[in-house]
Amino acid sequence: MTISVLLADDQAMIRRGLRLILEDQPDIAVVGEAADGAEAVALARRLRPDVCLVDIRMPRLDGIAVTRALAGPQVTDPMRVVVVTTFDLDEYVYGALRGGAVGFILKDAGPALLVEAVRAAHKGEALVSPSVTVRLLRHLATASAPARAAQPPPLSDRELEVVRALARGRTNQEIAAELFISLSTVKSHLSGIQAKLGVRNRVGIVTWAWENQLVDTT
Repeated sequence: MTISVLLADDQAMIRRGLRLILEDQPDIAVVGEAADGAEAVALARRLRPDVCLVDIRMPRLDGIAVTRALAGPQVTDPMRVVVVTTFDLDEYVYGALRGGAVGFILKDAGPALLVEAVRAAHKGEALVSPSVTVRLLRHLATASAPARAAQPPPLSDRELEVVRALARGRTNQEIAAELFISLSTVKSHLSGIQAKLGVRNRVGIVTWAWENQLVDTT
């Protein structure tokens, strides 16, 4: 099965580079390019690509607005959006994750991670390497994310252990080994946690953990 991808970036050289990387893969095809956010939304709604790769900073509509329009909580048939960022001062990505993005990658992350992100998004997984997720959310928690009063978590003690491990960048296999439970039990916990928190993927779980100060930032 070929994964169709829409590229949205205001820099033609970036789009060209992304296209070359992606179309070098036998299972990925770039079906459209947009040079600004408004064009990205219009093209995505017309073409219905499997994955949208969206730059965080674009004219007319930025990546957050595009993400909300294509994958936000009010969208009845959300698309899979991966936000691309340079990480520097990127508090915008925090809003993108809250807006429904299934993940984010750094522009200098390299071809392998870009391809991995597209394939993960297509499978409904929330993308990136856990270490990148943790680094960004730690940065946001300490630098720019608004402080929140701790709220009584609607999760069991075991579920909270899974959430904390996930927010520290652990993979499913590492969580299973750390908590002495099976991989299928970890997946079952994650599914239940998503349902209880009302989030769509593991990035949403990690975001919730940082928002509610469940992770040690030291």
